[in-house]
Amino acid sequence: DTDEFILPTGANKTRGRFELAFFTIGGCCMTGAAFGAMNGLRLGLKETQNMPWSKPRNVQILNMVTRQGALWANTLGSLALLYSAFGVIIEKTRGAEDDLNTVAAGTMTGMLYKCTGGVRGVARGGLAGLALSSLYALYNNWEHMKGSLLQQSL
Repeated sequence: DTDEFILPTGANKTRGRFELAFFTIGGCCMTGAAFGAMNGLRLGLKETQNMPWSKPRNVQILNMVTRQGALWANTLGSLALLYSAFGVIIEKTRGAEDDLNTVAAGTMTGMLYKCTGGVRGVARGGLAGLALSSLYALYNNWEHMKGSLLQQSL
């Protein structure tokens, strides 16, 4: 029952939001690049289906793969950066780390990301962020909630 690591006095055993932000941003960029590359391959093959297999077709497919990969990596990386920044700011402001921070950061990210679309865009982005971050918070606490429901039923 001993700890695996020796922590400095007063240190937290879990990583905070700021430490996890770097993993979140990098992971989203890599996921976006992989998803975009697969989407680019699909689009490239679809657009060049009438061409014979040759260097120009290969180059066109490769261009589509890299273009889509960069586009998706940029998009998901930007969303992760906004979400992480809002999460850290809310945590430091409130002085608490709970699911309310997660939901608020997700909602604010959606609102800011879609702010160029006017009031409707802000509302849609906020609702999308609220829905996704609420689902994440629900998933993250599912075991705890399931245990609470079982004890209430007994």
